[in-house]
Amino acid sequence: MVMSKEAKARIKINKLLEEAGWRFFDSKEGKANIVLENKTKLTQTELDEFGEDFEKTKKGFIDYLLLDDKGFPFIVLEAKKEEINPLFAKEQARKYAQSQNCRFIILSNGNLHYFWDLQRGNPNIIATF
Repeated sequence: MVMSKEAKARIKINKLLEEAGWRFFDSKEGKANIVLENKTKLTQTELDEFGEDFEKTKKGFIDYLLLDDKGFPFIVLEAKKEEINPLFAKEQARKYAQSQNCRFIILSNGNLHYFWDLQRGNPNIIATF
């Protein structure tokens, strides 16, 4: 079975998250702090702003929502296929982050990663999460 490029990117992202101490499942280290494919409601205006780069749905899906120690949304991580520059997801991720009251965003295609503090300007390249 041939794995899709998006699946390959997600496998790499999953590994980076786990290496950084994020948890998909409850463990002795603590409760799970990653939510996958979290729904967020978008307005038609927001959908129109995304243009052709966004699947036309009224409810977008946040690829990864990372939670803080209290279980509140902390970081939105937007994943793209390996051949897509993650910066193309910048505005999509910003809308998702705003819908969850998150200040921080990670944009990744599995190989190239950016960390974005919405209060401090543009995304910066990072090597680890």
